[in-house]
Amino acid sequence: MDSIVVAAVLVGALLHASWNALVKSSGDKPLDIALVHFLGAVAAAPLLLLAGLPPLEAWPYVGASLLIHVAYYVTLNGAYQHGDLGVTYPVMRGSAPMLVALGSAALLDERLSAAAWAGVGAVTAGVLLVGLAHPGQALHRRRALGYALANAAVIACYTFVDGRGVRSSVAAGGSAWSYVLLLFVLDGVPYPALVLARRSAPARRAIVAYARRRWPLATLGGLASLGSYGIALWAMTRAPVASVSALRETSVLFAAVLSVVVLKERFGPQRLAGAAVIVGGVVALRLG
Repeated sequence: MDSIVVAAVLVGALLHASWNALVKSSGDKPLDIALVHFLGAVAAAPLLLLAGLPPLEAWPYVGASLLIHVAYYVTLNGAYQHGDLGVTYPVMRGSAPMLVALGSAALLDERLSAAAWAGVGAVTAGVLLVGLAHPGQALHRRRALGYALANAAVIACYTFVDGRGVRSSVAAGGSAWSYVLLLFVLDGVPYPALVLARRSAPARRAIVAYARRRWPLATLGGLASLGSYGIALWAMTRAPVASVSALRETSVLFAAVLSVVVLKERFGPQRLAGAAVIVGGVVALRLG
């Protein structure tokens, strides 16, 4: 991977960690995720007018990605309903890159080098070490673990689709950003609608007051999410999808650092070991 691509994806990972730190500090995680997605779509709309629509060749991929994202939101909501963010999030984000790497040869005709495989494996292991403060908790929460693993499979699916979609957009004369902006605009409704549907009438009325308090931070989170995924899709036009997917999940390490600085959590020897493993994985991906 080119050094510029590696640096860009690491910046995207930091952006991804930033909006997830916002969610982690929230008293209502599903609602904050909904606000981040909705306001991200609102922010993406005028940018899409400036960037223009992607070529028609990319639209089937956008449609497929939107359908897959519905499954993503269902499994995400289930994971957060039955387990804590600290247990489910690392499993979801840590497992997906390995699934992408395993399917890349068949679905994307990409074959990773030995160094790249080592990098993917190291990042996966490091993410789990950093993210899971008590690994045994995941095994005892089987329903949450099931949803988290299903979510990881869904992440792998939309990574394959969006990787092919953004490449088709660029090949047809479009850009990565026009693809991701259209995706964000159209994807800004399903998850908020799902959250609303699961709330009682009094709880829905309380959402307005909650949104008034949280919208500035949620808007920043939406912009961070847009920037993070836009960088990732741009990188997929210049590097193997599996390598980009793994490198993006270093966001869990950034999230752990933010949790120490902002939420005053302990880093501890396990997280330190995981951080070292992730750094080794990043080096291997760069060399691979």
